[in-house]
Amino acid sequence: MMYNNFGNWGNWSGYGPGQWGMMSAGWGGNEWIFLAMAIAAPFIIIAILWSVLWKGLALWHAGRRGQYWWFIILLVVNTLGILEIVYLFFVAGLKFKELFSGHSHGHDHH
Repeated sequence: MMYNNFGNWGNWSGYGPGQWGMMSAGWGGNEWIFLAMAIAAPFIIIAILWSVLWKGLALWHAGRRGQYWWFIILLVVNTLGILEIVYLFFVAGLKFKELFSGHSHGHDHH
C-alpha cells in the first residue's frame, strides 16, 4: 500500500481515467489550455491593436516623407511598436501632436 497526496491509503499507481490526481487539478485533462487562452486573449488583442496603430502611423509618415527604406523595414520587422516609436520620435523627429496631423512632410531621405 502507498500513501497518495490526498491522505488516502490504497493501491495508487498513478493518474488514470476517473482519478483526481494532482496533475489534473480536478479537471481531468487539457481544459487548462482553454483557461489559459481565455486569460491571454484580451492581452493578445490589446497587443495587436497597439502594434497596428504604431505600425500604421510609422508607415504613413515614412511613405509621406519618401523614406522608402524605412517604409520597407517598418513593414517587414515586427517589434510590437518599439521600432515604429523609435522611428516616429527619434528618426522623423515628430512630436506627439504631429502624429495624426495631415500636413505635408518634408522629404528627408535618411
